Amino acid sequence: MIVFRSPADVPAGFGPSVVAIGKFDGVHSGHRAVIDRARVDAATGDARVVAVTFDRNPLALLRPEICPESLIGVHQKLQLLAETGVDATLMLTFDRALADLTPREFVEHVLVDALAARSVLVGDDFRFGAGGAGNPEVLAELGREFGFDVDVVGDVRAIEGGRRVSSTWIRELLADGDVAGAARLLGRAPAVWGEVVHGLKRGRELGFPTANLSTDLEGFIPADGVYAGWLVDEGSADGLRPGIRYAAAISVGTNPTFDDVPVRQVEAHVLDETDLDLYGHRVEVQFTNRVRGMVAFEGVDALVRQMADDVERVREALT
Repeated sequence: MIVFRSPADVPAGFGPSVVAIGKFDGVHSGHRAVIDRARVDAATGDARVVAVTFDRNPLALLRPEICPESLIGVHQKLQLLAETGVDATLMLTFDRALADLTPREFVEHVLVDALAARSVLVGDDFRFGAGGAGNPEVLAELGREFGFDVDVVGDVRAIEGGRRVSSTWIRELLADGDVAGAARLLGRAPAVWGEVVHGLKRGRELGFPTANLSTDLEGFIPADGVYAGWLVDEGSADGLRPGIRYAAAISVGTNPTFDDVPVRQVEAHVLDETDLDLYGHRVEVQFTNRVRGMVAFEGVDALVRQMADDVERVREALT
């Protein structure tokens, strides 16, 4: 997948293209429905499939006081979009200059001049242009003027209850620790991504060494507790990407037994690996099942017994 960071990065003659536009926070089932339709449209002609998205939620600039926490970061978003099979992603920096573009200016600058859009696909809640003045109807009107079609892709809804699949719903599930429910809406395990850093090394002292992720990580951290999941090693910062996946027992929280961790932390104990050196590596930690909530134990012995039980429950959950 080609990544463009600005319309100016798109080479002349790149199009024609079929464009899917959205925030794509989580790249969940609803987002993939839009992208899948774009891929079908592109298959009927000689056109590239392009995802147009943003480096942050526009509300982070326009209404930061109501901006929700993102499900994924830029690295994760690009990786997930690549997995959908799009030919390119245009990752727009949502700054004041972009926010102030009128709907017409956005269409001309991004869709027409840069991408030579032949068809544009959006969700029915799509808004664009200064003050949110643009909607699917405005986009369709501009499309008739500039020569591209507009396809509004309806919501993906749950069979039971009919609720729309959305990033809001997924955040609610993760906040409750329901990672399995979130995975059903995402079409994949929810995950966080970041660098392994040195911690207090208490897990190693107790016989359960852990890979501690930097607090500067990407992804929505689920509720405090212990989870079954996977650690995927992407390698060190020098660009190595071994892509090795390990079964892991994952702890999320502030270590209430010792009460000496000031902020929530994600740490993964890789099963059956005692000498694994992941310091400085970029890893993805995937959550598949919640084993239990986070509690404080009366003493180290009780904690060690519980950790041993956690590992066995994780092992069962992953087999």
